[in-house]
Amino acid sequence: MTEIASDPPFLRVGPERPVSPVVISVPHAGRAYRPELLSAARVGRAALELLEDRYVDRLAWQATEAGATAFIARTPRAEIDLNRDEREIDAALVSPPLASASVIPSHRARGGIGLIPSRIAGHGPIWRGRIPREELERRIAEVHRPYHAALDAALRCARDRFGAAILLDCHSMPAGGGAAIVLGDRHGTTIAPDLLEAALGTARAQGFSVALNAPYAGGYVVGRHGRPDRAIHALQIEIDRAVYLDAAMREPGPGFAAACRLVAALAAELAERLLGAGHPLAAE
Repeated sequence: MTEIASDPPFLRVGPERPVSPVVISVPHAGRAYRPELLSAARVGRAALELLEDRYVDRLAWQATEAGATAFIARTPRAEIDLNRDEREIDAALVSPPLASASVIPSHRARGGIGLIPSRIAGHGPIWRGRIPREELERRIAEVHRPYHAALDAALRCARDRFGAAILLDCHSMPAGGGAAIVLGDRHGTTIAPDLLEAALGTARAQGFSVALNAPYAGGYVVGRHGRPDRAIHALQIEIDRAVYLDAAMREPGPGFAAACRLVAALAAELAERLLGAGHPLAAE
């Protein structure tokens, strides 16, 4: 399918009325590069694509066919990172500069991987100049806020129907970092322990080595939406790109089908455990 930059910034896949308590988020696989974005970059599209979680959106198809609802970003991460707080940005990257009190000066933002990425390893600075403030505000208003509002609405709808809901936030990570799969729950804060254990067991049963919270403990998406006290759980999934891509890390490889089965198995097992355990609906 051809990516057209004028299409909506994200896709919703699944029935209008949920048939599963599972909602899937894919915030970093967008490939709809606007001409204006490409002309503003001092690096080529191939370098910008290094920021992507390449083809992770395609790993969710079995899970959505089985009933999960998915929200898949089309806007590329180079334009705006949906796994960052909208204030997590280098103030000097914007023109006129943002007031220091209005931003979160995180190590990620300082390192060039904040809300608007500014550096790519091996390629240096991304942009020819600063981002106009009105363009930053447009990206937040048209992409970031609607994406998170849609996730929130879907999770609440699933929770209200089934008594509980769970968000699987899907990502990929550079090859060769250790375990094939890293699950993140922000150190025990975004998902109930029994659901986490079910996820760990399922990934291992699928034949993958699994780590927990190291080196990725979960980002803004699971931190914002995971509220076990309100019967909404969230788990970040990082998949080694060597697991499902070819040797060039460009196209689906021989392990692609197994990675699809993994995401589907996690969604199915967590839905079954979530409903079978009767996790209570907490009072608002």
